[in-house]
Amino acid sequence: MTVRAILESKGRYIHTVEADARLAVAVKTLAERRIGAVLVMNGARLEGILSERDVVRVLAERGAAMLDAPVGTVMTRDVMTCRQDDTVGQIMERMTAGKFRHLPVMEQDRVVGLISIGDIVKSRLTEYEHEQQALHDYIKSA
Repeated sequence: MTVRAILESKGRYIHTVEADARLAVAVKTLAERRIGAVLVMNGARLEGILSERDVVRVLAERGAAMLDAPVGTVMTRDVMTCRQDDTVGQIMERMTAGKFRHLPVMEQDRVVGLISIGDIVKSRLTEYEHEQQALHDYIKSA
């Protein structure tokens, strides 16, 4: 299965914030949307990603006053990305090695989606269910 197939199933909508937005605004978006990360964009250009882990880390290190800081001071700037043609296996390896749970999907320097570890798990479970049903049907017809 490819990233493209996952995006076609889940949709391509992404939640974004600007680098100068206050961290409190981004945290509210994460909570209200029940998501684990937002992309930090400058127009159509990806500047970074802000994840729950980034928020927890900065609050633990610097305290609640950081909620008034701009997202750009907290976000992860060196963002690993993937492409639509990448396989689930490839991105699972990348996420495991980098110890992160979200990958922006890029095509020709443009963000076209966001894949989470939850999306991958869901796609793998769906694959396994289809395989199990096919085996069941095969055994039944034999």
